[in-house]
Amino acid sequence: METGFSEMRSELQSRDALWRRIQMECQQLHTELLKIREYKDMQENQIKHQSSCVQLTEQLENKNAELLLLAQSQEHHREELNTIRNHVYREEQSHRSEQERMKTEISDLTEELHQKEITIATIMEKASLLERQLKMELEIKDKLLAKQQLLDFLYKVIKAENIHLKEMV
Repeated sequence: METGFSEMRSELQSRDALWRRIQMECQQLHTELLKIREYKDMQENQIKHQSSCVQLTEQLENKNAELLLLAQSQEHHREELNTIRNHVYREEQSHRSEQERMKTEISDLTEELHQKEITIATIMEKASLLERQLKMELEIKDKLLAKQQLLDFLYKVIKAENIHLKEMV
């Protein structure tokens, strides 16, 4: 895309240089036209030769025709230059909007990642807390089981003793 912009810029620069040359030529032609007019006026005042007047008039008409052609060419080049400038402007705007869209998307993804990291950290904390609670409950149940087994054992001992005492009585 950058090469496209570069090509368009160099195209614009070459057209701009051409435009400046045409303007210089127009100025030179205008200067020549003024000189021709001055020369024509001097000739008309000094010499009344019709042939030289006709010749100068033809030259003037030729120069006028050249000027008209150059002006038309200049206008055509100006239109092309404007078209290229507009195209470059639209491409740059499109490129900028694409960059903005990508920046927004990256920002959104970064925010989403941050939220997921927070969620993972919260889940890890809860899992750690639940693990500690389970260990504590397991220890309590182990102690209760040991007490229960001791009580069962004592119950059996007392029962056996009772049976033995009943037999003795």
